[in-house]
Amino acid sequence: MDAAQENGSEQNKEESRQVQVRFTTKLPPELKVPSTSFAVPANLTRYGLSEVINTLLGHEKPQPFDFLVEGELVRTSLEKLLLIKDISAEKILNIEYILAVAPPNKEEPLLHNDWVSAVDGSCSSFIFSGSYDNIGRIWKADGSCTHVLEGHRDAITSAAFVKMQDYNLNSLNLATASKDRTLRLWQFIPNEHTTDVKMVRPCKLLRGHTNSVQTVSASPNGNLICSGSWDCSIKIWQVSGELDIESNGGLLKKRKLEDAAIPTKQLDSQIEASKTLEGHTQCVSSVVWFEKDTIYSASWDHSVRSWDVETGVNANTLSCGKVLLCLSIGGENSALIAAAGADSVLRIWDPRLPGSLKPILQLSSHKSWISACKWHAESKHHLISASYDGTVKLWDIRSKVPLATLEAHTDKVLCADWWKGDRIVSGGADSKLQIFSNLNIR
Repeated sequence: MDAAQENGSEQNKEESRQVQVRFTTKLPPELKVPSTSFAVPANLTRYGLSEVINTLLGHEKPQPFDFLVEGELVRTSLEKLLLIKDISAEKILNIEYILAVAPPNKEEPLLHNDWVSAVDGSCSSFIFSGSYDNIGRIWKADGSCTHVLEGHRDAITSAAFVKMQDYNLNSLNLATASKDRTLRLWQFIPNEHTTDVKMVRPCKLLRGHTNSVQTVSASPNGNLICSGSWDCSIKIWQVSGELDIESNGGLLKKRKLEDAAIPTKQLDSQIEASKTLEGHTQCVSSVVWFEKDTIYSASWDHSVRSWDVETGVNANTLSCGKVLLCLSIGGENSALIAAAGADSVLRIWDPRLPGSLKPILQLSSHKSWISACKWHAESKHHLISASYDGTVKLWDIRSKVPLATLEAHTDKVLCADWWKGDRIVSGGADSKLQIFSNLNIR
């Protein structure tokens, strides 16, 4: 037998190898296949397995599926998977199938005058963006800018919506942080008959930090906010109570992006922090008010810390040896901590586990610093990360390979968030707010 015949024989053997599998799913009955075992080629990957499921379902239009073995997404051939997991090829391999996350659509970018450094998509009616031109903007889904928030004297670095609970006003509030060392509170007045914002007006000026304010987060009950700064401190602010609204000279009227800016009068109403949490030795880059009594913070001092709000005590500290720029709490039971920064690795901790000082997962795919990360609000598996490499990555923590890499910007990505559950919004040093839509997250 010559070499060509030998190679052909080996190829035929490889193609003829079979694996006994049984498919299971938690999808609706119309997407379930028989629970009997099947013999399938050992060299099948998730794409081949998806073809098998579509054939068994009799789909004329194929639907993409993903596959789980022992809780991990299949990203190799079945044969390699058996070797990696040390599973006997003689056993029936149980494979769970789920709907695959569809590739998102990239929409037309929303243009700004300078770097887009803050974005918040937690309100389903609109998106807030903050920029290095010192201005905040409200965007509708159709891409129109309806309101401009002016007042800060330097770049807006972070924002958080605040739902006040101790006064009878049908309004939403927003806290913005800035490099001008202040935070500002804005009141959103909705239109009575639509979901649109009727007007936005400034309420309070929060002074107390001695250096750039990098991050802000609202408490779950909405009456308090916390902020982190380059002065290494975390401050807690009481923002509930009677709102000190400015007169007509301070109203920010509904307007188009191309219209002339309406100046905002300097606020006379100022409040001081009710408490200061100290312990970080470098910039506090991100804070998350996780639950009523607990705040998490990430810092350039390489640590993630949890704080008892009542006592101000640093309850727990996680270290990673690198500068940290972003932090998010979510995942299973909203208990997992994701943080990242200067070494392009997205780290995930589970503080419920014994010896939880070490990450349970490290996701490496970015090529530069990671500037933002955010768990999906309704999925325990999915989160996003944004990087100075110009990309946003969509992750499923059941795999160390990203589900998608979104070529979001032509320069550094500075911020990112989820919007409406099936969209990703990001801002960058290319002065664009980018929206990716139609993700199928379950």
